[in-house]
Amino acid sequence: MQELIERAKELLGDGTVVRVLGWKAGDLPYNPEPAYFENEEDLKDFVYNGFCGANLSKYMIEASKKEGKTLVFLKPCDTYSFNQLIKEHRVDRDKAYIIGVGCKGKLDIEKIKAQGIKGIQKITGAEISDECETLTVETLYGEKSVSYKDAMLGRCHTCKGKEHKIFDEEIGESKDTKDADRFAEIEKIEAMSPAEKFAFFQKELSKCIRCNACRNVCPACSCRKCVFDSDKFDSAQKANVDSFEEKMFHIIRAFHVAGRCTDCGECSRVCPQGIPLHLFNRKFIKDIDNFYGEYQAGEDAVSPMPLTSYTTEDVEPSIVGERG
Repeated sequence: MQELIERAKELLGDGTVVRVLGWKAGDLPYNPEPAYFENEEDLKDFVYNGFCGANLSKYMIEASKKEGKTLVFLKPCDTYSFNQLIKEHRVDRDKAYIIGVGCKGKLDIEKIKAQGIKGIQKITGAEISDECETLTVETLYGEKSVSYKDAMLGRCHTCKGKEHKIFDEEIGESKDTKDADRFAEIEKIEAMSPAEKFAFFQKELSKCIRCNACRNVCPACSCRKCVFDSDKFDSAQKANVDSFEEKMFHIIRAFHVAGRCTDCGECSRVCPQGIPLHLFNRKFIKDIDNFYGEYQAGEDAVSPMPLTSYTTEDVEPSIVGERG
């Protein structure tokens, strides 16, 4: 982490950048949050560890509107989102100085708590420089040990790889954490009967409190005016009043990001209700791969997207309808 801080100070000091976008400590040891640092003194609050799961790409939309260049730290998976935002003209590449940071998988505090650990006071082993494969959790009731792998975010088990897709320089090494099939969960749902599928999503989406956290954090949800904030509909910043609204908010959002979602997993990470929202998007990704050929959104910043480009080889609508 110190190497990141020192490099940020150098870039601020020589005028290459006028601000830094990274993470700062939150109110608890396991919830660092995105933050801007305007000067070298501010960087005393900078942190980067296994709990820095936030994808900073979307914050660059607003940063691109500011004067001067912003230094942004991006993990390998974050760079897909940044590329996609360039492709959609939502960020200015010339306004960003990108440092690709090493990653060995990000941690999910809920997975640690799910192992019966309570009263957490301190967690060691989460620093990027730590080679250990075990976390030591100090609690009010004594010390506990947790496997780093068992505490990782679900998305890290289906990692797209340790390569940064766009950067100006790289600091730190990344590890390949993939140990699961990206579409295994989707195939299980596809194997369900229609009634079982409906019951599954009914159960999950009934937890939604319409806090809009998933929409607000999603790099693909970058419209200047969201349809759900329109004053022409009675839908702005409100809780669902019936099961129809409950389902349609997420279904409409999934349709809007289809073909553009990089599968960064931020929607599921920030959901306070623990809804696996990434499953909607991953289903669309799987179908797009089947219908149009394998495509990874954000792999680069220039290639045409399957749902916004048209060829004679495109799948016929009737086939899509039959597939369901």
